[in-house]
Amino acid sequence: MGNRIEAGVIIVGTGFSGLGMAIKLRKEGREGFVVIEKADEVGGTWRDNTYPGCACDIQSHMYSFSFEQNPSWSRAFSRQPEIHDYLRSTARKYDLYRSIHFGQELTGATWNEETKRWHVTTGRGDEFVGKHLVAGVGALHIPQIPELPGAERFEGPAFHSAQWDHDVDLRGKKVAVVGTGASAVQFVPQIAKDVEQLTLFQRTPPWIMPKPDREMPGWVRTLFSRVPGVQRLYRNAIYWMLEARAIGFNGDPRIMKLAQKVAERHINKQVRDPELRAKVTPDYVMGCKRVLISNDYYPALSRDNVDVVTDGIAEVKPHSVVDKAGVEHDVDVIIYGTGFHVTDAFDHLNIVGTGGQDLGKLWATEGMQTHKGITVAGFPNLFLLLGPNTGLGHNSVVFMIEQQIRYISEAISYAEDKQAEAIEVRPEVQDKFNADIQRKLEGGIWTRGGCTSWYLDAQGVNRTIWPGFTWKYWLQTRKLEPSDYALTR
Repeated sequence: MGNRIEAGVIIVGTGFSGLGMAIKLRKEGREGFVVIEKADEVGGTWRDNTYPGCACDIQSHMYSFSFEQNPSWSRAFSRQPEIHDYLRSTARKYDLYRSIHFGQELTGATWNEETKRWHVTTGRGDEFVGKHLVAGVGALHIPQIPELPGAERFEGPAFHSAQWDHDVDLRGKKVAVVGTGASAVQFVPQIAKDVEQLTLFQRTPPWIMPKPDREMPGWVRTLFSRVPGVQRLYRNAIYWMLEARAIGFNGDPRIMKLAQKVAERHINKQVRDPELRAKVTPDYVMGCKRVLISNDYYPALSRDNVDVVTDGIAEVKPHSVVDKAGVEHDVDVIIYGTGFHVTDAFDHLNIVGTGGQDLGKLWATEGMQTHKGITVAGFPNLFLLLGPNTGLGHNSVVFMIEQQIRYISEAISYAEDKQAEAIEVRPEVQDKFNADIQRKLEGGIWTRGGCTSWYLDAQGVNRTIWPGFTWKYWLQTRKLEPSDYALTR
């Protein structure tokens, strides 16, 4: 028998979402919360992804909490170790470690309709019982590994970029990289110079823009430290610059084609070989898939020891990979840069609400649907952080998280003020929100751009992206509308 721990609020995860929620509760004087974390340290995505070259593709001064600005970012686009340090130091500053239960992976959460409490079970056998459940699990944490014929017979090391095996020395090895997503674009240039041969298996090329990265000068860091208001102005400038990109993403695709010219020039400037240039030039409108940024990816592909294969993979043998053109490539190591489970990320969580309905199974049949990406009809006192349709293609998701933690805090306070045991979004309100979202997405680049991306679920419906400006999301979540919710007293 495991332990039973009671709390007012149970928070799952210690990435930006979970830590942000815990800080909000602590600031409001709510000490009756616990945080459960499957690993032995905080950090979420920025703890798990330690592959070479791992960095953020949103400027650090925007990809951070507005209430916890860091004047000391070393670069415009920080790398993984620095972001992880930021999250750890933030957790220490707000004394969160004493509230976090490490090594506690959520295995199930069930709503007890009689006691009006969530019962959360973990892999360690413990049970956490709480009035409110906040899931900050995120979507980018379950690696997506393709089922390649014969992969189980491969005799060399094989791993996903999010589970990088640092014990494997790649120097002088023949390495196959499967996938050309955001992670691959970062790690391929780092390993290409060390390996004997790198064979990159590309299904669909990404659009890549130049990366405006630079070191932050010492005088700027000093200025930000001594005059925080200047850093706030700098952050605001970045926000509005990024926000302007939403016009192209959810407006007329012709606008994106103007930005596409910049990406095309980037290819033409960095790739001399016409055959390689044809391979890496996408045939869909930019923005349909995630737009990436890099200054060293194309030069890495142009190296003599790098080969880009676009024929697909037919099978994996003990020491080689055979492409669909019948060519056999000798391989010592396979690295998967194939992204994550996104639209099915909640399937394994076993969250059970009223009437015994399982959230993962419900969404698998009806599609992921929430109200504002935060609350779900049939699941009282459950709140999601970065839930469906609150991901971004143009700005910082930390901005979205901050709006959500404020909204959740207000919902909890509202229920308490009304002396209610439970608060639940009305089904018709949720239906209207989703109808509005999908109507807006129909005109967006993700639907009309001519590609299939991880933004879409199995039915081809975009359950990931917020359509349009983030300031509109701020407006929608600024104040909780009591009529949207039913209370149980």
